Amino acid sequence: MSMADKIFIDMCKDILTNGTSTEGEKVRPKWEDGTPAYTIKKFGVVNRYDLSKEFPLLTLRRTALKSATDEILWIWQQKSNNINDLHSHIWDEWADPDGSIGKAYGYQLGVKHQYKEGMMDQVDRVIYDLKNNPFSRRIMTNIYVHQDLHEMNLYPCAYSMTFNVTQKKGEDKLTLNAVLNQRSQDVLAANNWNVAQYAVLVHMLAQVCDMKVGELVHVIADAHIYDRHVPIIEELIQRPCYDAPTFWINPEIKDFYQFTRNDVKVENYVTGEQIFNIPIAI
Repeated sequence: MSMADKIFIDMCKDILTNGTSTEGEKVRPKWEDGTPAYTIKKFGVVNRYDLSKEFPLLTLRRTALKSATDEILWIWQQKSNNINDLHSHIWDEWADPDGSIGKAYGYQLGVKHQYKEGMMDQVDRVIYDLKNNPFSRRIMTNIYVHQDLHEMNLYPCAYSMTFNVTQKKGEDKLTLNAVLNQRSQDVLAANNWNVAQYAVLVHMLAQVCDMKVGELVHVIADAHIYDRHVPIIEELIQRPCYDAPTFWINPEIKDFYQFTRNDVKVENYVTGEQIFNIPIAI
């Protein structure tokens, strides 16, 4: 059993057993047929993944690593807010006719700000500090910008990353750790997708800053299972689990902006059957 499987199964069991239902409440999300999309939710879920031990991919079902990587590069590297720059169609429901999702996600990471060292966007500031001020406690990003919320087609779900560097005893290289803060998460549709893509991001940043990977801590304010997902989750967490796959990242890449989705892959990735046509609340 991979650590991602154990964490996911334990989280789902906790939500189903100890969570609270939103049935009957005034909820924003709706199913395609217009029915309110109720959830069972837990507040303040915290999951820890030690990336130095294994890469956190579910084996209960397959997570599309290249597509997840493509999206994180769309946001963090291209700093795009246009779905025409993506290879997948996961953002289509929130895009304008011209493909824009408004002043959201990548747009915010691309906005330049004035620092003592000059004008930089948030991504370049993170890389600058990791290389020049690695023990700073101020290495973070935030894309939940209130003044622009009215121009976002979807408020950011995963909205903040905080990076923290440690010097482990007896090791020459520094270790890069990160905290991902998420206000809300559809556990079935998005949990391992988000975990995998931010794990890739930590690996990429660690490599270009000549560090080792450490922990990824995932903090979810509202971790929920939608009502129509409950039977799918119940079946999923009863499946057999397998060992975590072997993760590979192209060791030749030393510039974050040179990575592509093809510079990461996994080997020996054995999984259960994929789940297709998951209903998505909008």
